Amino acid sequence: MKGIVLAGGAGTRLHPATLAVSKQLLPVYDKPMVYYPLSVLMLAGVREVMLVSTPHDLPLFRRLLGDGAQWGIRIAYAEQDRPRGIAHALVLAEAFLEGGPSMLVLGDNVFHGHDLDRRLAEGRQTGAGAAVFAYRVSDPERYGVVEFDREGRALSLEEKPSRPRSDWAVTGLYFYDGEAPSLARALAPSARGELEVTDLNRVYLERGLLRVSQLGRGYAWLDTGTHDSLLEAGEFVRAIEKRTGQKVAAPEEVAWRMGFITDAELLAAAAPLRSSGYGRYLERLLQRAP
Repeated sequence: MKGIVLAGGAGTRLHPATLAVSKQLLPVYDKPMVYYPLSVLMLAGVREVMLVSTPHDLPLFRRLLGDGAQWGIRIAYAEQDRPRGIAHALVLAEAFLEGGPSMLVLGDNVFHGHDLDRRLAEGRQTGAGAAVFAYRVSDPERYGVVEFDREGRALSLEEKPSRPRSDWAVTGLYFYDGEAPSLARALAPSARGELEVTDLNRVYLERGLLRVSQLGRGYAWLDTGTHDSLLEAGEFVRAIEKRTGQKVAAPEEVAWRMGFITDAELLAAAAPLRSSGYGRYLERLLQRAP
């Protein structure tokens, strides 16, 4: 399975902070926002990733992330010249995916949970079809909303409904089979001229091939698309890290724990980051290892 990080868009809800730089390059507490979705892909065992962004921001992402070799992964890049919808990222990545399954994550989403790796493994076992996660929110009108029956089966999907049928929002994490790029290309653009991921998911739902799993208590899903939600995400990450002494979404740590890089490579990654404390944290991982 290959991964896609969609880090495009204009970030208008975060203006003026994002007038000159992509929102996915803004910090969420102590690390760039894009580290969080990238770490989720790595935690799921994905080692080949395509990052989709704007022509203006791609050079900055390349400068930050490089080719991914420092984390034992490979990162490719694709240009999305203007906002064309989440599903459009699958069209751009079609050649990269080579007909295989994909895991798509939005660049401004933060996920956290004590056994998140297990839930990600469930998503990877989709086979034919697609899998998404739903999370209960207080403002479902901002999201794609899924309606469930009494047995917990998905009945309907709506994009930003004025009268939501439930308070379960579809998170920015999607698992698709190899048919997704062609299905996305066949979608009719929405009123705002975009290929909507909710429309793609609805195609799978109507075919009986969409699995929707609920992320309940014990998990956190944070959308950092507004000033308030960005601040809240930073405060959340700070609280977790201060309380536990463990970093949230440090790609170097994830790569090391997943076996993508060696002890020596972890030390090499830590060395230029020592002055911020981030590097010293990575060095301590080896000291604590059994």
